[in-house]
Amino acid sequence: MKLFLLAVMLLCPLLATAQLAVTVSLPKVIGQKAMIEMKLKNGLSEKVEAARAVCFLLDGQGKMVGQAGRWVIGGTKTRPALEPKKETTFNFVITGREPFATTNLTVRLSFTRLVLDGGRLADAAKDVEIKSK
Repeated sequence: MKLFLLAVMLLCPLLATAQLAVTVSLPKVIGQKAMIEMKLKNGLSEKVEAARAVCFLLDGQGKMVGQAGRWVIGGTKTRPALEPKKETTFNFVITGREPFATTNLTVRLSFTRLVLDGGRLADAAKDVEIKSK
C-alpha cells in the first residue's frame, strides 16, 4: 500500500495537464473606454495557432456595462501563433455608450475557442486557466 501511494505521489506531477495560463489586470478607464491587459503563457506541449476570448466589464452591482470579443492569439501577422513556453500580451479595449461612471469595475473573461497546431481544437474550458492580478 505504501509503495502504491509513493508511486501515485511521484507520478501526479507528470499526469497534470499543462494549460494556457492567462493573467488579467484591472481595467484602466479613460472616459468611455476601458483597457484590460492580458498576459498569456503557453504551457501546452504544442503551439496555440489561435484563441478567441470574450471580455465582460461589470460594475459594482455586477451589471454588465460593456463587452468585447476578439481573437487574442493568431489570425494576423501582428498576432502570430504562440509557441510552447512563450508569452505574449493582449489589450482588450471596451468602449461604452457613455463614460464609465464607476471606478469599481471588474472583469470576467471567457475563452470560446482554442485552436492548436494543425487546426486541432482544444477544450477551452479545461485547457485555459484564468487568474486575476
